[in-house]
Amino acid sequence: MASADITRYLSPPDRQAAVSGATAFLDSKFATWNDVQASDELEALVDESRGISKELQSRVPQLSVSEANVQERITETRSSAEAHLHKAQELSLLRHSLADELSYLSNELVSALSDEAKQPTLLEEIETLHRSLKEVETVKSYVQVIERGLRLSEASVQEVTSAPSHTSISRSSLSEYQKLQEFVASISDVCSVVEDGTGSQDVRLVSYVESIRENTWSSIKNALFAPLLTASEALRWPMRVDYAAASPKDRSNFESSFLNLLTLQSIGEELHHRSPLPANSRAGLYPIQALVQPVSLRFRYHFESSRQTNRLDKPEWYFAHVLNVTTEQRSFIDVVVQHLIDSTTYKGINAWRELVLLLLALPTRKLLRTIPSLLAHPSLLAHTIYQALAFDAALREAGFGLAGTTASKKFQTTQKPSGAQAEEDHWPGVSDLILGRSEWFEAWLEGERKFAEDQYNEFISSSDAWLISDDDGDEDGPIDRSLRPTNSARRIKALIEQVTDRYAPLPSSTHRFAFLVSIQLPLLSTYHSRISASLDAFETLSSAFVRAVPGAITVGGGDTGTGVSIGDTRRLTNGPEGTLRLVKALVSARYVEKTIVDWGEDTTFLELWTEINRQEHLRKAAKSNLLLPTVEYRPTNAPDGTVFDELVAQYRRLGNRAEDMVAQQVFGEVESGLKAHWTMMASPDPNIEFPDGVTVAPTLLGPVALLSSHLRFLQTSLPETTYTVLYRRIASRLCTHILQRAVLYRGRRRLTLQEGQAVQRECGLWIDACQLGSVARSRVEAPWRKLIMAARVVGAEGERWDRVCDATFGTKGQSDWEEVMTETLGYCELAREEVMQILRMREDFAQ
Repeated sequence: MASADITRYLSPPDRQAAVSGATAFLDSKFATWNDVQASDELEALVDESRGISKELQSRVPQLSVSEANVQERITETRSSAEAHLHKAQELSLLRHSLADELSYLSNELVSALSDEAKQPTLLEEIETLHRSLKEVETVKSYVQVIERGLRLSEASVQEVTSAPSHTSISRSSLSEYQKLQEFVASISDVCSVVEDGTGSQDVRLVSYVESIRENTWSSIKNALFAPLLTASEALRWPMRVDYAAASPKDRSNFESSFLNLLTLQSIGEELHHRSPLPANSRAGLYPIQALVQPVSLRFRYHFESSRQTNRLDKPEWYFAHVLNVTTEQRSFIDVVVQHLIDSTTYKGINAWRELVLLLLALPTRKLLRTIPSLLAHPSLLAHTIYQALAFDAALREAGFGLAGTTASKKFQTTQKPSGAQAEEDHWPGVSDLILGRSEWFEAWLEGERKFAEDQYNEFISSSDAWLISDDDGDEDGPIDRSLRPTNSARRIKALIEQVTDRYAPLPSSTHRFAFLVSIQLPLLSTYHSRISASLDAFETLSSAFVRAVPGAITVGGGDTGTGVSIGDTRRLTNGPEGTLRLVKALVSARYVEKTIVDWGEDTTFLELWTEINRQEHLRKAAKSNLLLPTVEYRPTNAPDGTVFDELVAQYRRLGNRAEDMVAQQVFGEVESGLKAHWTMMASPDPNIEFPDGVTVAPTLLGPVALLSSHLRFLQTSLPETTYTVLYRRIASRLCTHILQRAVLYRGRRRLTLQEGQAVQRECGLWIDACQLGSVARSRVEAPWRKLIMAARVVGAEGERWDRVCDATFGTKGQSDWEEVMTETLGYCELAREEVMQILRMREDFAQ
């Protein structure tokens, strides 16, 4: 029973609660008083309640006894609770002590690895000892394997060295080495791969015993090197060998030692068929390797020590040293050594090429050591690369190649390689060691670019850059010598050719293309822009807008930093001085244009242009370069055009622009000078008399003299063809202008015969002014024919006048009329209507 129930039962009865409960009960049974009177249920309930009350009264004594028992039980319960509480407290203390003891024991079991101050546990000490024991056992087995390998190695070398010197090598002489090889093979089979948590890995023991085998073979080889080196020293190797003068014993010792090494190499190839030696151990024939050793020692002594011959700025010294060895010993190698090789299974090997192949390791090693320190010195780096290229060219010219050497794919065959085999045997040269590394090549290219730009800036800014050269131009080769260029044009040509000479020997078209697009094309484009800017400056000055243009073409040589002097602009743009500035631009553009055309037909650039069109990466690079023409894929056929077609077109347009400006300059000045003459003609003075054949208007003398001076200057400054073209353009424009102003559109006033003859004399004066040197009169008159014909018509008299009038206004056909004009006037350049107009200008015209 719950304590709440016990408390409720012990509490005294609540009378009010009993009344309330009885009332509620009656209300639920009887709704009205009538219900009470009508039913006997109330009396039954009262009787039932009385019975219950009597029963309860009878239990009162028992309730007293129960109450006493309750009190007794409460006392016992309290005593028991206190005892249990005391015991619980004791157990709590025991639990805390057990927790402390458990924590202490746990700390005692913590590993010493987590706390350096603690001592290792017993379990850890036992585990450590077990690991150490296992390691010792493993090391013991490793040491035993290594000891076994070293013993076999020592026995192998001892077996060879203990044999008599005259004994030939054989497989039986290498029995101990064969045991070593079998031992290494067994170790490799058993322990080649082990499994661990990360996968498979090569056991280091295998690589170590393999290195023992390799070192053993090298020791055996070196042991057989000694007799050959001794025999070669008797022949004065590496000095020039006079084999015929050597004693028979020395020759016999040399030959037997040489053949013994070849036999060793042949046996080694059989023994190492399954597990070959590293490539560096197999490179070259063994006897040739031995002969290279004294050369290598001398090379190190001279070029890898502190001697004065070891200089970074003299790479040609060590290249020449190697070349001298290959040249001096060639007869000995080709005759004696080649004969010995041909008597063995290596008869397909070319002895001299094999010697060169092994000697290449000397300059290669030297370059690898020196190039990193040369990257900060572009001039020394460039010099070293040129010497390397020259060295490669010298060896190729001497006949060196990888075919017929141990570096070829099938060196044992005596047949000549063809197709893919020949491609595989291509020797890139020692220069490829530098050019093949992009960072080294880029360093060289950048140095060459800066050097070329510095040279360009130096000569383009010099005081004589835009002076027309007076020398005979012998260095110009096929360029027309009558074209006298400016000094800057000659120097840009020399600079571009200098760059071409630097990279032309490069074997890779990619490297040559890099020089072309990084140095040559930008320089030519820059020079083109400089000339174009000078023409722009001239146009600006001639428009009376004075501007200082850096690097513009100057008249006297450019004692100002800008090339033009701000001040008297008319002096710079008028007269022969102004024409001179335009001529400088013209001859510079034409000279470079013709030079580039000749370059495009050169073998070097034709081959490069072919490679650009064939190779995809070069085509992509060329398509993005605006200075190169359009490229198309042509795997077999030669491409159209040349690599310089775009620049040729640009310079041609620039030259045409300069020609147009020269023609406009001369015509404009003469036209301006004629204004006073046209004004005088519009208002003539009637008092002026014109004696026959003598007098011309004074206002005409200035323009005629100006034209004569311009033409004389152009004739002495330009090639004949260029001068002829300009003369015809200038004369044709002047002819049209004078014809219109002096004859066709002279005015309404009609001319007298004397005035017509004056016009004819003026025309003759123009022709005389253009007659320079020994040029034929007909060539001078060619662009003036219309004016000459018009002048002869307007100045005609007598029979000539009558024939011209009758034929022009008569009924003759066109062909007959032209024939009459040619017979009478010498030319028939004007239309019939124009001749009619001219005839009507005479006041004595009567028809």
